[in-house]
Amino acid sequence: MNNAELPWLILVPRRENVSEWYALDAKDQQQLHIESMGISRLMMRLFDGHKLNTGALGNMVPQLHLHHIVRYKHDSVWPQPVWGKIKTLAYSEVEKTQIVAKLQCALAQKIDGFSPC
Repeated sequence: MNNAELPWLILVPRRENVSEWYALDAKDQQQLHIESMGISRLMMRLFDGHKLNTGALGNMVPQLHLHHIVRYKHDSVWPQPVWGKIKTLAYSEVEKTQIVAKLQCALAQKIDGFSPC
């Protein structure tokens, strides 16, 4: 998500026409769980947040996707939910390049054996 105030990743299963987690078969449900937990650990380690918010709303985009949002006690809407409340502060091109590189490097590592890049 292009919002520089909060580190925010969206995990999208590569399954067409699926809008709900329960609609996945058991193997895909387990895989999504494993990937979500890995992303959650990685995000908190990389961005040192106070709390991680996760959610699969899908009200605007029907394709199943899971939001992983690192929250800070000093963010502009803490302790409220971010949905519909936080203003978008886009990353600069330099920031975007740096954060994408940081995430790509970390994701290239085994998530459970994470080591900073």
